[in-house]
Amino acid sequence: MISSVKVPLILIIVITTLSVALFSLTISINQHEILYRESVKSDLDGLSENLSNDLVSVLVSSDNEIELDTILLRLDRYENVKFAHIFTVDGERLSSYFGKSGRPNQTENKPSLANFLDIYPIGMTIERSQLIAFKVIGDTRLAQGYLVIVNDLNKPLEKSKRQMLEKISPLLILIVTVALLGLYLFLNRLLSPLSELSQFANEVKRTHDYSLKPNINGKYEVAELSDDIGHMMDAINAEVERNKEYTMRLLSQQKAMEKLANFDSLTGLPNRQFFVELLRVEIARAKRVDSDVALLFFDLDGFKDVNDAFGHEVGDKLLIKIAERVKSYLRDGDVISRLGGDEFLIMLHNNPNEYVMTDIAQRIVNGLSETIKIEEWQINVGASIGIAKASQSNFNLSEFISNADLAMYRSKLEGKNRYTIFVESMMEDNKRKLLIAKNIDEALAHDKFTLFYQPKVDEKAIVKGFEVLLRWHDKELGFISPAEFIPIAENCGKINSITSWVLRQMCIEFTELQSTQIEHVRLAVNLSAIDIKNETLFTEISQLLEDYDINPKWIEFEVTESAYLENLDIANGFFAKLHELGATIALDDFGTGYSSLAYLTQINLDTLKIDKQFVDNLGVSERSSLITTTVIDMASKLNLQVCAEGVETREQADYLIDHGCHLLQGYLFGRPVSLEDVKKAALLN
Repeated sequence: MISSVKVPLILIIVITTLSVALFSLTISINQHEILYRESVKSDLDGLSENLSNDLVSVLVSSDNEIELDTILLRLDRYENVKFAHIFTVDGERLSSYFGKSGRPNQTENKPSLANFLDIYPIGMTIERSQLIAFKVIGDTRLAQGYLVIVNDLNKPLEKSKRQMLEKISPLLILIVTVALLGLYLFLNRLLSPLSELSQFANEVKRTHDYSLKPNINGKYEVAELSDDIGHMMDAINAEVERNKEYTMRLLSQQKAMEKLANFDSLTGLPNRQFFVELLRVEIARAKRVDSDVALLFFDLDGFKDVNDAFGHEVGDKLLIKIAERVKSYLRDGDVISRLGGDEFLIMLHNNPNEYVMTDIAQRIVNGLSETIKIEEWQINVGASIGIAKASQSNFNLSEFISNADLAMYRSKLEGKNRYTIFVESMMEDNKRKLLIAKNIDEALAHDKFTLFYQPKVDEKAIVKGFEVLLRWHDKELGFISPAEFIPIAENCGKINSITSWVLRQMCIEFTELQSTQIEHVRLAVNLSAIDIKNETLFTEISQLLEDYDINPKWIEFEVTESAYLENLDIANGFFAKLHELGATIALDDFGTGYSSLAYLTQINLDTLKIDKQFVDNLGVSERSSLITTTVIDMASKLNLQVCAEGVETREQADYLIDHGCHLLQGYLFGRPVSLEDVKKAALLN
């Protein structure tokens, strides 16, 4: 009953009926009050008019006090009269009357005619709960006095309304009750087919028998609804039968979709999402039972070259072969997943010891080092593997995978095709790299970098130039070598900002540095491969030289052989514009990179710098000596200046000078020092 539609309908009808009854009753009471007031006002008006007429003759006689009282005593028949006063035209109060509802103390202030004249007009006035009759005795033009009658209006009105309610309330209640009962019976009969439909629906719900048909007698929309439900049951029953036919197909499709969602479509291995969930569960279990989980993260060495050389189709087939091969090296229960691209993760179950982990890792390294045949191609790749345990990361999933990743990259840095076990120091190295990357911006903003200068001398040890070197000492990290922070700056996209700082600072210090020398010297500044690709760098360089009034011929730009030749076309265009500007170009680390003499015919250089590794072996390695001599002879024939770096002994210097080397640079002639130290050294000389 509570959930039936009848309840809100009945409530609405009850509320509506009661509201209408109360509204009607309120209007009736208001009308009664208005009529009552008008009736009382009319009665009092007639009474006061009669009395004032009777008082005309009385006021003419000389002995009229008794007659006046007699006339006012007529008011005893009116229980609602509070009091009455008779005044002469001069304002003298001749007589007063106090009724049952009046109080004698109301006259204690001795009301005067003036008070009434100031407040009330002649005639009838309703003031709050009183009805006041203020009449002129006699003709208004020849008034002989005034009559004031005050009648209580509130109490009789309330009494009248109460009597009215007592009379009509039983009848009203009876009418409302009968109406509500009749409406209830009507609604109950009208809505009974809906109740039967509800019972039918519950029966279908309980039995799941969609062949049932409703048999309900109703009228109007209910009959149509019953027919519609019958047709709907037929349609549902037919649909149920069809659904049964599709059940097996849906189940098979669901299995296929689960496989697509959880497994790599190429190799059939668990994908990243599925593997991470498995790993999460295994980590939680291991933490709960005080065990551990081992993870191998490996990346293929040389896979990009395979894609570039043979195409992605061959690369995909290679990944399938590798997945099959690696699975053969694992134990039952170990799980391998393709993380993406050529990266794979392996979870080793049952808390293996270090021997088991390294044995599996070595088998993978050895197995993937063997040639793999794809179609007619013989392909060779390798694997760099990182090994980590969950306990090292305090069973934190993301840190666990990150540790294995760090170990894998350590394998790549140490030569690839090997495995590395994660140790805490790797995390510290990674944290240091992050701190360095984070502090670069602050160091640039607050000029925490410093320029150092290493001299280049001729055969007579006369300074002909300086190489500009960057140094960074951080309060938190200590001294940071360029070999450490330059690669980090390149990886995080901040090398261009560092180069801009170096160029500007070099220009600022140029004039002061030149003033310490007897003659002008050339400053050599290094550029990276990323700098060469910076389209705005040339404009920046030319603007700086113009702003600081520096002749470009005193500036030399050094670039490594590998950086130049990796970006040959871009580098040629960039350095051609620097040549046009008047600057010179030096090729650093010559012979350690591509070492192809053919390239020297394609690039426009001014200086070749012989790498320190050849200088170190002069007089020790006949081959190094021969290469050095050959480079000097070749450079001379190409009208290139030769500068040897890393000169540390007199013997090395003499050998280089004897064979025609133009400039020498190394600790024998001076270490990199600050501008202040250069100035001090110049003063001593």
